[in-house]
Amino acid sequence: MSEHQGSEIALVTGASKGIGAATALALARAGFHVILTARTAKALEHVEEQIFAEGGSATIAPVDVSEPDGVARLAAAVLQRWQRLDALVINAAVLPQLTSVADIDPKLLAQAMTVNVLATQSLIANFDPLLRKSANPRVIGLSSGVAQKPRAFWGAYAASKAAFEVLLDCYAQETKNISKLRVAILNPGATRTAMRAKAYPGEDPASVKPPEAVADRIVDLLAGDFESGARVSLTA
Repeated sequence: MSEHQGSEIALVTGASKGIGAATALALARAGFHVILTARTAKALEHVEEQIFAEGGSATIAPVDVSEPDGVARLAAAVLQRWQRLDALVINAAVLPQLTSVADIDPKLLAQAMTVNVLATQSLIANFDPLLRKSANPRVIGLSSGVAQKPRAFWGAYAASKAAFEVLLDCYAQETKNISKLRVAILNPGATRTAMRAKAYPGEDPASVKPPEAVADRIVDLLAGDFESGARVSLTA
């Protein structure tokens, strides 16, 4: 029998800090074996140590999701070790400089599209076969309110997140009637993260909810019976 065969296997991207780290910890508390993915091994090890200290189980997998070869290697490793994936939480994202559309730096826009959009398609393409091997496969993508309601100077990020949502919406429709897979898009709303601090440097961090509040909602979603294509917004 494979390691952790009795536990559900969850993969969290961007798991080294913020909402991703909080989600990894919450999933481990809920009994998942959590695969932690981000670019920085040292930061992932810190989250892994916290999970172990609480009696949970996790595996770190330092990968840059913007590199398709890295995602493919990760999927191959998960297949070999666990034969399936039960939950995929797509959280990794980059926030390009906030500026007018006319002044967008093409390199920064390309980076945002690569991490927020192309990496999402790569994750779906490589992990879809593993998700289909699960008895209860779920995908949750973390989005942003600007994907649905664009704001001035947020064009680069909003465009990338709108494309992100379209990919997940289409994936939900394509799989809904032919598999058990369920897909949800979650807008975390204002949350105390480094990305939020970058976008709102003058804001009091204590005035917005902590990442743990979003993590708890993700765990609740995964434990529930949401309809594929569901949208959840935590605006409070």
